[in-house]
Amino acid sequence: MGIKESDPASNGQERSTDTQASASASAVIGVTAGEERYLIPMTEVSEVIVMPKLADVPLTQPWFLGLANVRGNLYGITDLGVYLGHKPVPFNLKSRVLLISPGDKLCGGFAVHSMLGIRKLSEFTPGKSPRKKLPAGIQAHYQDAEGRIWKVLSLYTLIRDDKFLQIAR
Repeated sequence: MGIKESDPASNGQERSTDTQASASASAVIGVTAGEERYLIPMTEVSEVIVMPKLADVPLTQPWFLGLANVRGNLYGITDLGVYLGHKPVPFNLKSRVLLISPGDKLCGGFAVHSMLGIRKLSEFTPGKSPRKKLPAGIQAHYQDAEGRIWKVLSLYTLIRDDKFLQIAR
């Protein structure tokens, strides 16, 4: 993304630079799923909603919660924590669903237990990744100033993973 020139009458207020683009690209949403903390790129989340009413879908994986109708669009809702291998934890009033629609007619929603705010990736220091292969979607480990571990998670990668696409038991 280069520089967008604006109309001279607008006093240059519409101008964007590569620096601004990279700063917004490093913006992440902090969430908890199960007992873990995750950082999800803001560019991958189209909307954050409260937990919607779900239509049950029988004979699906334990991590698939059901279908939600959000303004006329159907979203399959996944318990992100259970999908990533954590024990089921009840959802509460702090729980939210991250909606994504990366194109290719794929739409999905990921239920998280709480939102921890919008952060800049530069606030964290890169951590050591385990020697074993990282699960699909997990891109890196980071550490915050208090020493807590955060995992960078790409929902776009996750939604295209073969395991994720097999919701039937």
